[in-house]
Amino acid sequence: MRDRRAMIRTATAAAPAAAASGDPRIHVDLAHLRSIEGAARALSFLPRQPARSVMTGRHGSRLRGRGLDFEELRPYLPGDDIRAIDWKVTARTGAPHVRVMTEERDRPALIVVDQRMSMFFGSRLNMKSVTAAEAAALAAFAIRAQGDRVGGLVFGDAQMAEIRPSRSLAALTRFLAALAAANGALHAEAPARAPVPLAEILQAVARIAPRNHLVIVLSDFDVTDAQTGRLVAGLARRNDLVLGLVSDPYADHLPVGLRFAVSDGALQAEIDTGDRAQHARLQDFATERLAAILGWQRRYGVPVLPLSAGEPTLPQMRRLMGLGPR
Repeated sequence: MRDRRAMIRTATAAAPAAAASGDPRIHVDLAHLRSIEGAARALSFLPRQPARSVMTGRHGSRLRGRGLDFEELRPYLPGDDIRAIDWKVTARTGAPHVRVMTEERDRPALIVVDQRMSMFFGSRLNMKSVTAAEAAALAAFAIRAQGDRVGGLVFGDAQMAEIRPSRSLAALTRFLAALAAANGALHAEAPARAPVPLAEILQAVARIAPRNHLVIVLSDFDVTDAQTGRLVAGLARRNDLVLGLVSDPYADHLPVGLRFAVSDGALQAEIDTGDRAQHARLQDFATERLAAILGWQRRYGVPVLPLSAGEPTLPQMRRLMGLGPR
């Protein structure tokens, strides 16, 4: 069965009731996102990563870090690095000249957070949308603490909020507020809408972050196609791209003998995982999606952070970034 937005509106009304009670496993608010700032201080998205970090490749960090800005062209002085000599200017003037470069003061970061209806599902602890929101807040606080500009793109099936990278606390607050608003808009009785293709979102990302950005995409990667892969390749060539694959334990190990109802808001169907054919189709769908993401990782050298909605977010982030337990 195709995971059409995976609008897993189970036939119960438990989710709206829990949301009304303020259960942070189902919906997050701005106060909750702000409360995790202190926990983010140990996280780092700088090029130098702990040895066990998933963002460290076999031959060093996959994060390139800040680039270099041209400062001036001047005559060569004793002690200058000969690798800095500009040979074209030297040939034209007849005297050795060097190009003086300085490291960029910061590197802009764009955090892309999926809050579509496909993310409004959880079988054990959190909704996937909550795990993505918490991971995004942790990343935003960590990036701002290291002195870089941070912005975000929060998208659902009907809306998209764009916050340009900035060092200001106001911009960070706008990002968190947009994230809380999009998360709060998810509920089981939301109108049925066609899911927004991820390729459409990545086109907006390429416009906002044309080059030399840190781009973090937190999503379940529902509705992808060949164009999605091409856009991922382009972003990876021009930026430091990190993919946060948010999944639910059911995607890894779908229980046998489970019966539940799913709906797209208009039609409803009953799923019986005791039926071997149904179970195999559902499991194959989840496996194919994971294979596509891991294929991008192999082909384009993109680090993948596998985040489970079945576990608390912070310990997972620490483990994936090579840090021990708190």
